[in-house]
Amino acid sequence: MKTLGIIMAGGKGERLYPLTKERSKPAVPFAGKYRIIDFVMSNFVNSGIHANYILVQYLSQSLIEYIRSNWVLTGLTKEQFITIVPPQMRLGEMWYRGTADAVKQNLNLISDFSPDLVAIFGADHIYRMDIRQMIKFHVENKADVTISAITVPIKQASRFGTILVDQKNRVIGFEEKPKNPKPLPGNPNMAYASMGNYIFSYDTLVKVLHEETGNEEAIDFGKTILPSIHKRYRVFAYNFSSQNLPGVKPYEEKNYWRDVGTIESFWKSHMDMLGPKPLLDLNNKHWPIHCSQHHSAPAKIIESNLQDCMVCDGSVINQSSLKRCFISSEVIIHEKCQLEDCIIMDGCEIKAGSKLKKVIIDRFNTFEPKTVIGYDPEKDAQNYYIDPDGIVVIPRGISKWQW
Repeated sequence: MKTLGIIMAGGKGERLYPLTKERSKPAVPFAGKYRIIDFVMSNFVNSGIHANYILVQYLSQSLIEYIRSNWVLTGLTKEQFITIVPPQMRLGEMWYRGTADAVKQNLNLISDFSPDLVAIFGADHIYRMDIRQMIKFHVENKADVTISAITVPIKQASRFGTILVDQKNRVIGFEEKPKNPKPLPGNPNMAYASMGNYIFSYDTLVKVLHEETGNEEAIDFGKTILPSIHKRYRVFAYNFSSQNLPGVKPYEEKNYWRDVGTIESFWKSHMDMLGPKPLLDLNNKHWPIHCSQHHSAPAKIIESNLQDCMVCDGSVINQSSLKRCFISSEVIIHEKCQLEDCIIMDGCEIKAGSKLKKVIIDRFNTFEPKTVIGYDPEKDAQNYYIDPDGIVVIPRGISKWQW
């Protein structure tokens, strides 16, 4: 089946502030050497879907530069490309008013490609997915639309938009953060939560966008379109938890998926990847997460004690102690520093004698000797942003380098 990828990468990511002060959510650095968008992009490429449009909107320049520098934009044929698409305002002087409106405003690009299927995925989740298995499910069920769904415990389902299905996984209803979620048929302890990823048959997509998108202020697949059409079209839920992904280790959480939309979830997802048996092991040669390529020297660790850390190229750690930390590229940590549960992004410098605990530091920050952060909330609040969960977040500094 000829499949076109549409990646929705325009989100503000307001709950990730101040990491989204100068960039959109999909452009936020993640796990040392990645950006959040690398996960969905890798899922498409690893699944053999090489024709992809990335729809951007808010604070998009950082993401545009990252894609331009790190992802190949043209292939050997006209059917291999990764193209950034800012709002074109083809339907009037307005920005995208939701996911469905964003697709409708670019329907000309989709029609020019003439696909059999259109895969419309979000760009702000951390997971690995073989989209081919979802496509197989879509085709076997002769579906018009397929929604990827993850099984969640019924007690947690009220936090999600849930999908109601029959015995054959055909969608019969939707509930937005229900107080009393309805369980899956035959499984009273679990419910389906939408992952915000959709596969449309091309003809269905065109019909639906013309039928359902009027002058509403917000036109969104999950909130307005799918709840309206599931009785007229064959809409199915694909159980993401049933996929069989190559290279997964026995100790990993089966089909790991996280919405890193808050500072707490962002930090916790990082911690999930540490230790001898991480919930998501990034070292999977059968399903790699492709990322930026810095041409830096190897990391250099001098007389230091590191426990459960990830350290990227070009970093120097000198006579210091680190525990459960992510150290990105070109980070310099001077003598007698103590870091615990920290995420340090590219190009930062932490001078001698500093103590940091449960701190997220955005790129290009420098800290003077004997800086202490994370031990005195009242003092920290005078100088830094503190998340309600007690995580200190320091916004992006000024770059010393052109990368």
